[in-house]
Amino acid sequence: MTLKNCFVFCLLLLCQFISAQQDSIIKLQEVLISDSQLKKFSNSQSVAKLTDSVLSKNRTSLTSLLNYNSVIYFKENGLGMVSSPSFRGTTASQTAVIWNGININSQLNGQTDFNTISAKDFNSVAIRAGGGSAIYGSSAIGGSIHLDSDLSFTNQFDNRLQVNYGSFNTLGVHYKMQMATEKFSTQASISRNSSDNDFQYLDTNLKNENGQFYNTSFNVNLGYRMNSKNVLKFYSYLFEGERHFSGTLAAPSKSIYVDLNTRNLLEWVGSYDQFTSKLKMALLSEKYKYFENASTSIFSYGEAKTATFKYDLLYKINSRIEFNSILDYTQTNGSGSDIGEDKRQIGSGILLLKHKLFSKFLYEIAIRKEITTNYDSPLLFSIGTNYSPFSFYQLKFNGSRNFRIPTFNDLYWQGSGNPNLKPESSYQGELGHVFKFNNTSFSITNYYIKIQDLIQWSPDAGGNWRPNNVAEVTTYGLEFLFNHTRRLGKNQFDFNGTYAYTVSEDELTEKQLIYVPFHKMTASLAYSFENFGAYYQYLYNGEVFTSPDNYYSLEDYWVSNLGIDYRFGKKKNLQLGLDVLNIFNKNYQSVSMRPMPGRNYTINLTFNF
Repeated sequence: MTLKNCFVFCLLLLCQFISAQQDSIIKLQEVLISDSQLKKFSNSQSVAKLTDSVLSKNRTSLTSLLNYNSVIYFKENGLGMVSSPSFRGTTASQTAVIWNGININSQLNGQTDFNTISAKDFNSVAIRAGGGSAIYGSSAIGGSIHLDSDLSFTNQFDNRLQVNYGSFNTLGVHYKMQMATEKFSTQASISRNSSDNDFQYLDTNLKNENGQFYNTSFNVNLGYRMNSKNVLKFYSYLFEGERHFSGTLAAPSKSIYVDLNTRNLLEWVGSYDQFTSKLKMALLSEKYKYFENASTSIFSYGEAKTATFKYDLLYKINSRIEFNSILDYTQTNGSGSDIGEDKRQIGSGILLLKHKLFSKFLYEIAIRKEITTNYDSPLLFSIGTNYSPFSFYQLKFNGSRNFRIPTFNDLYWQGSGNPNLKPESSYQGELGHVFKFNNTSFSITNYYIKIQDLIQWSPDAGGNWRPNNVAEVTTYGLEFLFNHTRRLGKNQFDFNGTYAYTVSEDELTEKQLIYVPFHKMTASLAYSFENFGAYYQYLYNGEVFTSPDNYYSLEDYWVSNLGIDYRFGKKKNLQLGLDVLNIFNKNYQSVSMRPMPGRNYTINLTFNF
């Protein structure tokens, strides 16, 4: 299908499963969030929030959720395998993942594998486009993904149990509980997912062998209101998984990857008239074992333990001016079969200012400086404005300098690491237009990114692969987001769509970076009538190059999903649904030689009590 035909088709179905906000996130009364900088200091950039209802109806993995509901392109090494993003044409390690205000990108390889995060464990997922290193530190060059567990102190007791079973013996179970009073707030969830993942490769007589996987996640969040001014909160998350890495069309595989990630965060929030004080202490750990051959006991391993201390003081000078200072100290101890034992210590100071100059115009400024013995960090900044000359229109501008620090693998990999690496640095600017008319909203954002000192691994004269600061990259493009909601009697319609045009070139070769499509488009339509609901999703990914000289490439592809559900009873406590994924049985690959499944089915049952 040509891009022109795809575009015409998607204009008819320019929609998304549920509504997403494109600007400042609204804080509900009696709900306390830990990532307050996302709400207060992101007015000059695009922020889209996916609500709890979206998270509950999409498939479990964060990859699937964002692939069908955002402009981010995902490179997935087969269903359930390693998944990495490209946000605004940047690399996977240039997208930051923020958990309740804490950056959780791997200290070992600098990335987050989006198939190791269960999206249903969180109340909300927000997508902040553009540079954010001045606030969130390393990796926030293309953008950042925010995973939040907002605690409510209003009386409630809710339980949800979801069970699904589908093709390839795929089983998923998710339970979530929320209980709160004016004094206490508790959230707990557990997810278990497994699959034989032995789908047939379309148009061949081969199967996806050695692709089975399972994972389990636990999520517990506690809040205690000590008095009217002080709140104590605790967040804990654990993910444990085992994946048999499937082979390719050309070569089989017998490998297994086992990983365990834990995150614990204690936060004390004090609100004293014009001051809001937040003290955070976090302990994060990541651990993996990789078996090249599952039939042997020989494996390689890696582990990183991170302790973070963060003090955040917000001073609201008056109704128009807010000043925020943050002190952050992080220590990471890394070890592994290939990196030995090493330590990293980072101290940083952050200053934030938001000034509403008059009712229709505000500006915000962020400055960050880090001190460490491992590398020289540049002075980071972000300057943005938001102007609303009309009730239906906002004009946004943001300029920033961002960076990504070298990882433990980059610095310390035995026989190859380069301790003299400089952080990747970028300058970028963006201009956004946001329009809102009753039940319709859409935005158009243009951006330009200049990346310097890109870290690349390449062979030296002796054939040994080493990382060096060698490349400069220019990225520019356009993002379009659209939403429309309409209610006709008892009929509810939700339309939403996204489109991204991205150019990301190596300045030396003037070639597009590998696995960055020029075009990506999503669209979906949701319909509900009394107890009945249905949705249709559409994803288009343009051609991507698989070699730096742009000689080899993967064809563009489009995939569609369809789902229906029915809710039983007056209170709609029981819901039965059917999802048909890849309904047109498309043969496609997001990574060369690694086919994705054809048409497959899932039956799901949800209890609300």
